[in-house]
Amino acid sequence: METESAHILVVDDDRRLRELLRKYLSDNGYLVTAAADAAEARSRMAGVVFDLIVLDVMMPGEDGMALTRSLRQDGNRMPILLLTAMGEVDDRIRGLEAGADDYLSKPFEPRELLLRVASILRRTPREEPEAPVRELRLGAFTWDMGRSELRQGDQPVHLTQAERDLLAILAEVTGQGVSRDDLAVRTGNSANPRTVDVQVTRLRKKIEDDPRLPRYLQTVRGMGYMLRPD
Repeated sequence: METESAHILVVDDDRRLRELLRKYLSDNGYLVTAAADAAEARSRMAGVVFDLIVLDVMMPGEDGMALTRSLRQDGNRMPILLLTAMGEVDDRIRGLEAGADDYLSKPFEPRELLLRVASILRRTPREEPEAPVRELRLGAFTWDMGRSELRQGDQPVHLTQAERDLLAILAEVTGQGVSRDDLAVRTGNSANPRTVDVQVTRLRKKIEDDPRLPRYLQTVRGMGYMLRPD
């Protein structure tokens, strides 16, 4: 597998660490989607085929061990790297027995995380999805959810990384509003949520017939934005 093109799902209830992991992996060439808990992770996995999940063990509700066990019982063979503050041998063994591919104890050096991720991806063959890749129609445009690619007809449309991340997030929950603050965090703009508005404006110019009267990338008053495909 070409690790640079891999799509990683990061699941951690610690917002600060989740954002640090997202930014660090993104800066090192990976496409990254983040989730705050197991329920959100399941929602993300329903629409996207990921190459690896970096999963925190200690989460409220369904924890990382339980989610790992459930995924394996359902036949999901996606590689899993568990993160936990627990460093005892028995805990590491429990994680591997649950079906994890590797185990990293907190605190850890970011470089070690990167090496472990790359190692897992190198030894894991990329699995093609059994079902056709999900696509969303936006008038003359098509958003390929598997490839995170926007096309007009057969021609790819250039998107910045921020625009691609924004469209991917909104495409996961079409017809539902996503808050500006959430979009800001997940696209790496938590210091200035208004940056999301700029990215939305630019994206509308690429996909809307009339960006001033958007049909597909709509504003949710007092909240944020949502995507309404055809």
